[in-house]
Order: sequence, then structure tokens, then C-alpha cells
Amino acid sequence: MSDSYKDPYKILGVSRDATDEEIKKAYREMVKKYHPDNYANTPMAELAEEKMKEINQAYDLIKQARSGKQSDSRTDTEGSYDTRKLYDTVRRKINEGDIEGADRLLELISATDRGAEWNFLKGCVCLRRGYYYDAQKYFETACYMDPANADYRAALNNIRSAHQRQNERSFADTQKSGDTAMNCCESLLCANCCCSCLGGDLFRCC
Repeated sequence: MSDSYKDPYKILGVSRDATDEEIKKAYREMVKKYHPDNYANTPMAELAEEKMKEINQAYDLIKQARSGKQSDSRTDTEGSYDTRKLYDTVRRKINEGDIEGADRLLELISATDRGAEWNFLKGCVCLRRGYYYDAQKYFETACYMDPANADYRAALNNIRSAHQRQNERSFADTQKSGDTAMNCCESLLCANCCCSCLGGDLFRCC
């Protein structure tokens, strides 16, 4: 998770189990407290403006994550997610290059609900950030949890193959410009495989 990431629930001062109404109430109270108009012409004006941006972003993230929530007054479904819809949004953000936004949405999923798809998408996020070791670990977990999924297996095999080709080259060989270009190309192909699994096309390489 990015060091700059802040849990939107913590920003609003509510738990992940809070109802939509509780979240809305907390949001309104914070807006009332930190609205920049309350600090106009004071040394706190700029700080209040930044705080309001943070509050609005947190509220928007939570609303987006809960947009597919199933509501039924007879059952306690408040705070539950339609993870399929959320994951579709994460895939779209990855393909659009909004890696930070995709990661924020993934972090909204509680640890107990992080299944194979979550690990695959987290691996894609790591891959796009250049964290190849972390990406491989997430892909391995996704394959372990859902060994029959061809997309997960393709992403894992691709990144393993790229690592193996790089490890087989000697230090002297990697100093050659041709090999350096090949290493770069392999990294792009590895990322492109992941993006293809997501339904997009990240790079055209070689």
C-alpha cells in the first residue's frame, strides 16, 4: 500500500461497519467543522482547505466502494460491498493508468474478503508500479486460491519467465546494449500480459 494512502473511514472517524446514514452524518459534521469559510482570513485557511479536500475524497471513495451495495431492510447488509462491481472499477482504473485510485479501492476491501481476484488485481497494481517481486507473490496467492483461472496463471507464468530469462544472463551480458533493451522489453511484455488479462493493451513492444 502506498505510504500516502489514508484509510477513508479513519478520515471520517467511522468504522467500516458503519451504516450509510452514519457515514453521511459523520461527513456532514466534518464539513461543518472544517469548511474553509469558517477560517477565512485566518492562518488556518489553507489548512482547512486541504482538510476539506481530504474529507471530500474520503467520502467519495466510500460512496464509490458501496455503490453496488445490496439493501434489504430485513437483513443486516449495511456496509457490505458488491465486490464484483468494485473489482470491475479497479480493472478499469488500472487500464486507464489510475494506479493510485485502483489501489485505494482495493484497500477498502477488508482483509477477510481478499480472495483470488483481489490478489490478482493487487499484483497488477504492483506490476504497474515496478514492484515485480511483490507482484509475483500476489499472483502466486491468486493462483493458489483459484488454480483453474487462466488469467491468473498466465500473469504468474509471464512474470516468472521474465525473471528466469534475466537471471540466466551473466552480469557481463547485461552490460551490452542489446541485452539491456531486451530486459526492458521483457518488463513491458510482462506488464502487457497483465493488462491483456484485464481486457486492455498496455504496450506494443518489439
